[in-house]
Amino acid sequence: MTQEPSLRIAPDVKLGRNVRIAGFANLYGCEIGDDVKIGTFVEIQKGAKIGNRCKVSSHTFICEGVTLEDEVFIGHNVTFTNDRYPRATNGDGQLQSDSDWDCVPTLVKRGASIGSGATLLCGITVGENALIGAGSVVTRDVPPHAVVAGNPARVVKSHLTKNGSGE
Repeated sequence: MTQEPSLRIAPDVKLGRNVRIAGFANLYGCEIGDDVKIGTFVEIQKGAKIGNRCKVSSHTFICEGVTLEDEVFIGHNVTFTNDRYPRATNGDGQLQSDSDWDCVPTLVKRGASIGSGATLLCGITVGENALIGAGSVVTRDVPPHAVVAGNPARVVKSHLTKNGSGE
């Protein structure tokens, strides 16, 4: 892949086949599956894993410890976290290093969709084919086939099918 000046793709990124990446993306140390589309102004950090046939919309932040299974949709400006107790410095007053914190993983299962502007706190699992409403703050696990919305996100509908129809 020829890299455009507006892209930052580190040499340690594992790219699958037919990956499309828009300008101003920043990828390092991550794994991207086949047939993935990544929008502009997206950052995907080391240790993140993106499955096959996923779509990651613009202005999204996918941090270390996040795994997206196959066919996951991520809307615009979605933010993931990976630290339950973020701090700038350690107990000695020095800037934290990798050894001063624990990365808490997050799993988004196959076929799930996350609406624009959602924030997902670390340590959760989003179930298969679940739908997270735009602007939601997800603080706990989301059941498979459920629709959640709000702050904090709560189940508003269950038994969502893959094509989006209800019960």
